[in-house]
Amino acid sequence: MTQPSNDVHAAIALSRFGLGADSNGVAAIASDPRGALREEITERFVPVPVGVELKPTADLLVALYDFQEQRKQAREQPVAVAATPMTANQGPQPSRSGGDMKAGQPSALPKAMGPPPPAAPYLPQQVFLAEVEARFNGTIHEPLIGFGERLAMFWANHFAVSTSSGEEVHILAGAFEREAIRPHVFGRFSDMLLAVETHPAMLTFLDNRQSIGPDSKANAKGKRGLNENLARETLELHTLGVDGGYTQADVTTLARIITGWTVVRGQSPLGPSGTFAFNANAHEPGDQTLLGLTYADHGFGQGREALHDLSRHPATARHIAVKLVRHFVSDAPRPALVQKLSATFTKTDGDLSAVYLALLGSDDAWDPKLAKIRSPLEYVIALLRASGEKPKPNVIVGALAAMGQPFWAPSGPNGFPDTVDAWASGQGLSTRMDVANTIANAASPQVDPRRFVSDSLGPLLSDETLRAVSRAETRSQGLAIAYLSPEFQRR
Repeated sequence: MTQPSNDVHAAIALSRFGLGADSNGVAAIASDPRGALREEITERFVPVPVGVELKPTADLLVALYDFQEQRKQAREQPVAVAATPMTANQGPQPSRSGGDMKAGQPSALPKAMGPPPPAAPYLPQQVFLAEVEARFNGTIHEPLIGFGERLAMFWANHFAVSTSSGEEVHILAGAFEREAIRPHVFGRFSDMLLAVETHPAMLTFLDNRQSIGPDSKANAKGKRGLNENLARETLELHTLGVDGGYTQADVTTLARIITGWTVVRGQSPLGPSGTFAFNANAHEPGDQTLLGLTYADHGFGQGREALHDLSRHPATARHIAVKLVRHFVSDAPRPALVQKLSATFTKTDGDLSAVYLALLGSDDAWDPKLAKIRSPLEYVIALLRASGEKPKPNVIVGALAAMGQPFWAPSGPNGFPDTVDAWASGQGLSTRMDVANTIANAASPQVDPRRFVSDSLGPLLSDETLRAVSRAETRSQGLAIAYLSPEFQRR
């Protein structure tokens, strides 16, 4: 069997494992594409989102708490009502808001009152858009290939939170990805797992702040109890997987183990406002047995040890292997490749870089057949990389929502789906046409669609697509055809 050329490997590296070709095209890594991809792993290259509003979690939460308090005070203030003008002999004058007043004419209010003050910007959305700006107009344009950025997206979806769940997650979604995901993308899974489950965004999203040990000091009156959301999703989604061999009793036990894991709000002996804290008074006392292992009650350490063992469990190794192969290679992962990655995960104690290298060392990973379709998120990123366009963040957010993948806002903790049928619907593809046309119409007049499609897709470009682009009546139409081609939409 003839091995694919370096040009083919370069196109696959950019399309399947990266963010898509930028203005340099496939030729930028054609000399040693697999080496360039491995180098991003060995150098642990994950771009860092930057911006003045991209602050640490504690700072964001303190700002949010202040914002919420100011809003509360504003709502509680009595509304000032202007006295009706009087004359010496007539008494109160009739209102001029009816037929005697021309449409659009301002009311005759005392000058001292003036117009109402402008509403303050909605802080959570303001920060959220800054996080969007830092990625779509920043980090996605930095790498040559972008495997680290793709992995940050993969893990943020694996450990999904949703901005639609409330103001705290809305303002923290970006910080969660910056603090709990990106630093561990090329590290050990156990470190990422602990960072995720103790992050204020996850603790808030899955309600662990409301979880109180039934026999804890905080529940002396017996009116509060466990919340099992975080425990259940830790087992079902984050580690073992739905078929990982745990029971409902294990869910309840893990929920007991992580009682007291909370977030400080305001002045507290637990620690600074906006930070993670272990509240011993809310923790369920006593030893706990999870999946046949007993964990002594020594506060936060009990949960930390339980998570460490979950991160090393054989079911976790298989669950992570399946998800990685499904994401990067095929909707139906081959058992042999899953076993290879699972064994590497176990042998290296969850060293994710080793697992990625095992994936890239597989022939399956380099099959020229483009079996996966780009999700809306991947598609928008590929468009922006290829075109060099940098739209306003609200435009990007709107486009992703229209295509069915609102940024950091999945409908549940299982994140967005990762299979072809989820994104190949007629409505979804129709919306892609609108986005592709918008980007094509904004392109520079100097861009030649035929040159563009050849440079961007390289040997993946089919004769049919090249002919369709060449026959386009206008430059923008040619670019839109290139953006909507099967080779551009698939990876």
